[in-house]
This record gives sequence, structure tokens and C-alpha cells, in this order.
Amino acid sequence: MSVSLAKGQNGPLDVSDVVVSVQLAAAADLSALLVTSNGKVRSDADFVFFNQPTGPGVQLVPNPGGIASLRVSLAGVPVDIEQVRAVITLDDASSNFGRSAAPTARVSDAAGNVLYEYVIDGLTTESIVIALEVYRRQGAWKVRAVGQGYAGGFAALVTDHGVSVDDAPAPPPPTPVAAPAPITPPSSVAPTPPAYNQPPQQQPSYNAPPVPPAPPAYNQPPAYNQGPTPPAYPPAQQPAYNQQPTYNQAPPAPPVQNQPPAQQPEVSLVKGRPVSLTKGQKVTLRKEGGVALTMIQMGLGWDPIKKSGLFGSRTADVDLDASALLYADGNLVDVCYYGQLTSKDGSVRHMGDNLTGDGDGDDEVMLVDLQRVPAHVTTVIFTVTSYRGHTFEQVSNAFCRLVDSTTNSELARYTLQGGMAFTGMVMAKVYRANGEWKLQAIGEGIQAKHAGEAAPQLGRFLTA
Repeated sequence: MSVSLAKGQNGPLDVSDVVVSVQLAAAADLSALLVTSNGKVRSDADFVFFNQPTGPGVQLVPNPGGIASLRVSLAGVPVDIEQVRAVITLDDASSNFGRSAAPTARVSDAAGNVLYEYVIDGLTTESIVIALEVYRRQGAWKVRAVGQGYAGGFAALVTDHGVSVDDAPAPPPPTPVAAPAPITPPSSVAPTPPAYNQPPQQQPSYNAPPVPPAPPAYNQPPAYNQGPTPPAYPPAQQPAYNQQPTYNQAPPAPPVQNQPPAQQPEVSLVKGRPVSLTKGQKVTLRKEGGVALTMIQMGLGWDPIKKSGLFGSRTADVDLDASALLYADGNLVDVCYYGQLTSKDGSVRHMGDNLTGDGDGDDEVMLVDLQRVPAHVTTVIFTVTSYRGHTFEQVSNAFCRLVDSTTNSELARYTLQGGMAFTGMVMAKVYRANGEWKLQAIGEGIQAKHAGEAAPQLGRFLTA
């Protein structure tokens, strides 16, 4: 039976090998710092992390689809090492532990039996935390719950423990600074003389028509002799002094501010010319010539962002999942996703799960037979959710595209611009309107890691 630890508590270890693991909704890394009595590593070899997975007596054990664990062979830890500190670092340094449930650190024996469990609560803005430490005390090994958030960043954490950071990213080049605007002289500086005293090269052309409503500058009297200010005219009523009449000129356009806001136009599909959709834009699923589409495929794709960190470059295993949710008016009646690859009526099929986003083209594909979609189904919504809790801030090139399955030609594409702090995305929907099918690009973020969490949030997308 495991023992629950609170922050600062410790407990004995009477086994020879232990495994430190972490349960956390967000993507993160587990690493270890082996320190001596002065709290420092002896050399960089005492830092165990993803680019150096083995250290003296400590090994980082990969966990496909999850966070790696640390295997500590207590007998193999050098005698001058006093503590093995387990550190959790979020993949997304701009995120923090306060945005998800508190992480849980566990210490197990070699057979997998959990000995101690520590829920690291109280974290808010931190993205790094020393979870716990395995340490020596009077010749025996113990474990202590630490839970110390680190505000200085990962580089500061490891350098404070004596690790050399030689390959830190170079600072960005300085941003060019625009030339400063002319400085208005203070009141103590003599005022600029009137325009009529300016050198000749600065005088306006005598042959040029003066600009209304003011008379030419060279005819202006000094300010102290100025008469009453002439009345102001609305722009359209200003007299045009000395201007030549214009002929055959079109009437002026109405003021922009009085025009209604622009609406996204509904576009038509044209053979050989795929449509580039913008957010909210709609398209009728009827090809050029009025032929209705029958078999379509919705391709969804993404690429994980490759990160260059302090200790090397790597790509996070971002596992996004495509789902299609079928609605009869406002009621969810069926779903097609990685756990049910075909809808119950057979009209929608999922062509297989992609766990990483690697490769070109579509990462996951949904086939929709519009002729087989039951008459009571009015809307099919396509979502993409992040199974491991990565946000779309860690994803690039996210897109959905509509393909005519009969000819395998792309008809329309919607590309998600910019990452968002969401674990789910409502990409698009196909829906019935006046007896025909239409597609609408949506691109709205939600917090959901699978279709079951997404479904309760989709009601607002059901109206056309």
C-alpha cells in the first residue's frame, strides 16, 4: 500500500532500486540532478535528461505516449552524491502548472509497486518544479516531497546546480530602430519666422493653385495682425479656389462609415480551382455545372513544432485526433473517431490514427458518403483534439481540406493561422441547407482532449 506524502515530508526506502514517475495532463519532461553535499553536480555527467539519458546510477526510461520515468539504482549512485533531485519541466515554457490539474509524483519499486505518492499542489505560474528527491541520511536512503517551483527558468535551475550551459540560444539580433521624429523646440527657443520670410526655395509655386480652405502662405499676414477666423466648411462644401472644372467625373462613393459590415461571401466550387477558405466562409457542395457531390473526404493535417532548447533540438510527440460528430438538429446521435472508426450508419469512416503528425499531406482522413447520411442528420462537425494535452501553440501548419473522393481532386482548403492556447479545435462542418449540403470553415478553439470532451461544447456551432 502506497504512502501519501505532503510537502516537506519524507519516508524510508528499504529497496535497492526505485522508479520515479510523474502523472500530468500537460506535456512535460522529467530529469534528474545528482548533487553533492554542497548542492552542486560534480560535472555535467551528473545531469540526466532527454539528450543525456544515462548518468551514474540513474537512467531515464522512455514512455511512449507519456512522460519518461527515472530508474535509480541506489547501489550504483556514487558515494559522494547526497541527493538525486527529480525535476519536472513543461514542454511549453510559456505555459504553467496552474493551467492543468496538479502533477502527481510517484516512487515505485522495481516491480512497479507504488511506495510513495505526492500530489504537488499549490503551483500557479511556475513551469518548472523540483518534485522530490531521493537522498542519503546516515547511510540509509530516503525520499522527500519537495514541490519547489522554480521561477528563474530551466537554464537558471541547472546552472544554479553547477551544470554548464554552453549551447544556449544566441540572443536575437537587435531590432532596427526607426529614425526619431523631429523634436519640437522648447518654448525658450525663438519661434520659426513666418512663412513669407522663408528662403525662396521654400516658397510655394506661384503658378500652383492654392490649397483650400487657407489662402497661400506667402499672402498670409503675421499672426498678430490676423483678422477673425473665416467660417469652416464641411469637406464637401469647401470652395475650390482657382481650380479647373473636371469633366465626366463619376459621382463620389458614399461614406465608408455608413456602409454595413462586409459579409463573408459564399463561394462555389469550380473544377480544377480549389477554394482557399477563410474563417467563417461557406461553400456549397455542388460542383461546376450543378452536379451535387456524393463522396467527400475531409483531410486534416498538422506538424509539431521543432524546438531548439538549451540542450539540443527535438520535436514533441503531438498526438492530434480527428473526429466527426453527427447531429440531428441539436442532438448528438453518432460519432466517428479513433475509438469507433465507422459511424453506426456507415456514412462516415475514419481511415486510421496518426500519433505524431509526421509526414507530408493529410495526417488523418475522414470519408463521408453524403448519400448515406441519414435524413435526420443535419450537421457533421469535424474537430481536432490533442490527446496528450499539447496546445495548438505547439502545432504548425494545421489545416483541413475538402476532397472530391470520386476524382481525388481538392475542392477547398482552410489553414489555421497562428497557434492558440487550446487543446482542441473545431475545424469545419458540413450541414444541410435548403435541401443541399454546404461546408463552413470554423477554426474555433476549445478545451478538449478527445471527442467526448468536445461534444458538450459544440452546440453553438449548430446554427448555420
